[in-house]
Amino acid sequence: MDIGFLVYPRHTPLDLVGPWEVLNRLPNAKVHLIWTRRGPVQGEGGMEITATTAFADAPPLQLLLVPGGPGQLSLMKHTLLLDYIRACAETAEWICSVRSGALLLAQAGVLAGRRAATHWLAKEALQSFGIEVSSDRYVIDGKFATSAGVSAGMDLALELTRRLAGEDAAREIQLQLDYDSSPPSRSGGLEQAPSEIVSRLRAGARRYR
Repeated sequence: MDIGFLVYPRHTPLDLVGPWEVLNRLPNAKVHLIWTRRGPVQGEGGMEITATTAFADAPPLQLLLVPGGPGQLSLMKHTLLLDYIRACAETAEWICSVRSGALLLAQAGVLAGRRAATHWLAKEALQSFGIEVSSDRYVIDGKFATSAGVSAGMDLALELTRRLAGEDAAREIQLQLDYDSSPPSRSGGLEQAPSEIVSRLRAGARRYR
């Protein structure tokens, strides 16, 4: 199974690495890190991840995942990238995104008429494409699988694992990763976070479109 992760300048590393840790453990998985060229790509905060193949050289994929991050905004008119997403959407079994990666899918036109999830700060931008935006951690609509911000990508990846390889495989990978989140405070969603924190983050948020 050929699985592709889009790697682009100023992506959020956990958007990519979280799902990668899950899906890379699928039986017979062949993982490809894809960008316009092979070589190091600097993510948000300076972390470098090496693209292992270019768009033109990537094999046909069963699954493509597009992470989010501050670099998303500058890619909204990146013709080569958007064409690649459209091409994958025609042939791949799954087209997936984490966080603001959904905006790149929307810009490519592949989410039209569908329901999707994204980071709470990006909801209005995604709704502007006429997409029904959910507050769920992840949404699966046909072969399009989208998740909310950052850590939700691991939840989505485990659900994809369950669908691709079965319940036991998903449980085994979850146990291997010791993934049983228990944060020190209840502030992981708009419903739990103090209103002053939400307001402060909204005020300082970057543009998504």
